[in-house]
Amino acid sequence: MEKWMVKNKKADFGQIAQQFGVSEVIARMLVNRGLQDFEQMERYLQPTKEQLHPAALLKDAKKAADILCEKIRAGKKIRVIGDYDVDGIVSTWILITALRECGAQVDYAIPDRIRDGYGINLEMVKAAVAEGVDTILTCDNGIAAVEQTAYAKEHGLTMLITDHHDLQKELPTADALVNPKQEDCTYPEEGICGAVVAYKLTELLYECCGKTAANAEKLLPFAALATVCDVMELVGENRAIVSLGLRELRRTKHPGLLALLAENKLESEQLNVYHLGFILGPCLNAAGRLDSAARSVRLLDAGAEEAAQLAQELKELNDRRKDMTARELEKAIELVEHSELKHDRVLVVFLEDCHESLAGIIAGRLKEKYNRPTIVLTGANEGIKGSARSIEGYHMFESLSECAELLERFGGHPLAAGLSLKKENLEPLRRKLNEQCRLTEEDLTVKVSIDIVLSLSYLSEELIQELEILEPFGKGNEKPVFAERNLKICRMTPMGKNTRMFRFLVEDSFGTQMEAVYFGDADEMEAALVQRFGEAEIRRLYQGKGEQAQFSVIYYPSVNEYMGMKKLQIVIQRYQLPA
Repeated sequence: MEKWMVKNKKADFGQIAQQFGVSEVIARMLVNRGLQDFEQMERYLQPTKEQLHPAALLKDAKKAADILCEKIRAGKKIRVIGDYDVDGIVSTWILITALRECGAQVDYAIPDRIRDGYGINLEMVKAAVAEGVDTILTCDNGIAAVEQTAYAKEHGLTMLITDHHDLQKELPTADALVNPKQEDCTYPEEGICGAVVAYKLTELLYECCGKTAANAEKLLPFAALATVCDVMELVGENRAIVSLGLRELRRTKHPGLLALLAENKLESEQLNVYHLGFILGPCLNAAGRLDSAARSVRLLDAGAEEAAQLAQELKELNDRRKDMTARELEKAIELVEHSELKHDRVLVVFLEDCHESLAGIIAGRLKEKYNRPTIVLTGANEGIKGSARSIEGYHMFESLSECAELLERFGGHPLAAGLSLKKENLEPLRRKLNEQCRLTEEDLTVKVSIDIVLSLSYLSEELIQELEILEPFGKGNEKPVFAERNLKICRMTPMGKNTRMFRFLVEDSFGTQMEAVYFGDADEMEAALVQRFGEAEIRRLYQGKGEQAQFSVIYYPSVNEYMGMKKLQIVIQRYQLPA
């Protein structure tokens, strides 16, 4: 059973509404987001370029830009080394674009997920030495590259590191180390992605090379894309970057993005955070999962004709990745449901033949379904390896640290980690993690925080349009959560190819009727309704003659437009049946 709780923050909502010319619903949302005064609310409602922090506040960023300018003037060969996810791909493209425009002799390399693993490795440094590279510039990786940096320095290379990941105890002795998490860094916000760090460096690089601010500004929308895809919190500067970036993306002329939009049948004018994070981003990611991430860099770098071909290839790769994920997720759920794993507080699931690049996605899906820390492991060339995803209250990295003797390698942070181990240590790892787990039933109960209980009769098209001023939504700035108690179900209609969804006609206590749609598991919902209200009532619901069935729902309001007709509806996200 889920635990639903209504936020109960106090404020003069009428005064806030009057100050900003909004409804009291919006005023309550501003307060629920922790905004404490009019100035903070104004900055939230009106993101501007002035909210972006000066790049020079990043420790060593000016130093790195100056070194790059010297290398460009001297005609030295520069190699950018990125990573295989969206943040690494975009960071790489931002840097090579800026460097080329400043006249640099530059190329790039991205590690292979399976062969190389995450980040710069020694073989990549050796290749750079052998190929006459003078300077290595990392992005979205490198903060842990102590050995690699030492080797590069021993062989006369200049090492410039830009990263945003957590610091290790020992830092690499690079010529410049740009990471907002350094203790003596004066940058006001630590939680920026690798592409934003790269973008800030390009601002200083363009300035150093005598270019205008407009050169850097055209790269901001790509930093916004990476911010969303790397699941950074959309607060403060990040919110401003994504808001400003989306405005530009909606009128983009960039060949690669236009091709990817066309391949996914999207219009740029309608772009929002969902499209970035769940459609475009996964296409760019698919190359790094099943092929080479360099293909995605090429898309960002391509002209219209080549971009169309690359976009098609990336869409096909992502479709294949989705099919593979669905099959392996089904196997994983089957394994949990029909074994003793179902009683574990920490899920350790072994999918021997699963492509290792899917382990993190499947771990995340299982974590969401069961609200338990989850590790998904797959067969590898040597032993087994996988990814972990955790819930609030369970520090995954620390828990793995307590099992270090069973692991070959591991790394990560409280909510996510990667690991490898010998196959014979699989069961010992599962047992030890569960024996040491201190999570209680309360910890494992899903808690849903509700912004406001709002009756259907209050909903209007004007309110739904007004909610758009709270966008962009994402981590740290989630969609408002509305709820209504005891809605009567008047009619229930299956919809979709496999009838995996429902459309309802519901009625609130004031007699207001409205359509509601539910995109979850229709079979599971129907079984719950039958168990609570009986088969006879369900038959009446299918006939549009419901008498006693009701539920409480968490929802988001929307306008359904069909053949020129607009109709209010609610999208049900969660439901509870009466006891």
